[in-house]
Amino acid sequence: MLPLGRSDSFISVDTEAIRPEDVVLAKQWSAEYKLDCIISTDGDADRPLLSDEQGEWLRGDVAGILVAKVLQAGAVVTPVSSNSALEKSANFSQVVRTKIGSPYVIAAMQAITDKACVVGYEANGGFLSNTTVQLEGKQLSALPTRDAVIVPLCILWQARQQKCTISQLLKTLPERFTYSDRIKNFPSELSQSILAQIQTGALTQDAEVLATLFSGQLEPAVSFDYTDGVRIGLANDEVLHLRGSGNAPELRCYTEADSYSRAEALNQLCIQTMNGWKSQ
Repeated sequence: MLPLGRSDSFISVDTEAIRPEDVVLAKQWSAEYKLDCIISTDGDADRPLLSDEQGEWLRGDVAGILVAKVLQAGAVVTPVSSNSALEKSANFSQVVRTKIGSPYVIAAMQAITDKACVVGYEANGGFLSNTTVQLEGKQLSALPTRDAVIVPLCILWQARQQKCTISQLLKTLPERFTYSDRIKNFPSELSQSILAQIQTGALTQDAEVLATLFSGQLEPAVSFDYTDGVRIGLANDEVLHLRGSGNAPELRCYTEADSYSRAEALNQLCIQTMNGWKSQ
């Protein structure tokens, strides 16, 4: 154990939008000290932050899949914005998608009564369980509030059991990468009116409007999920999710693809187009 970057004052940490300086620091520390991983949390310690041996921070919605596998979950609940490697891994008999926010995850977990192990997680890394977990002859009581400790413990235990690094452990999951960004000072009324145009429930109509909004720069839309904002499946298996913030004048954009660079490029393309909507 090696303490790094300790502070006696409160530090605000956003586990979904890690600061560029923390990305650089993690890589420097890993190289300098030959670390297996770096473990941290957000300011109030209910959302974990975990890196691999190269100092690359794990996204919370990917770490959650690994933890659910370790706990041998029968049902997994997560918000609609989480990485779809969850379904593509085919490790769980039931997957439930909710609106973004732990109250929705908790309510959906509590509604599942026919599975021996029910867990949930958020994209910020917070992990929850709604049933007692039995593992290696030990019992873990249900904890239906966000927990940051169980995530690094399970991932490190799994890596040790499989005699591999954390980056190698990640390769056991389908290769799906997500990227997110937001446009600040985007009037809520405007974002609601624009998104309403692709929330009619008529696939053909919504797909045509989406193509117009993005000037034909996207692959055709093949599916729409209106659980929280609009999550759109594209013909090339990429994902675009648009969502107005519930408590600020912001328009959020989440993208998913088979490589990180493509998820980032798709996000930047969409953000650039969406910035033009502000002049409407």
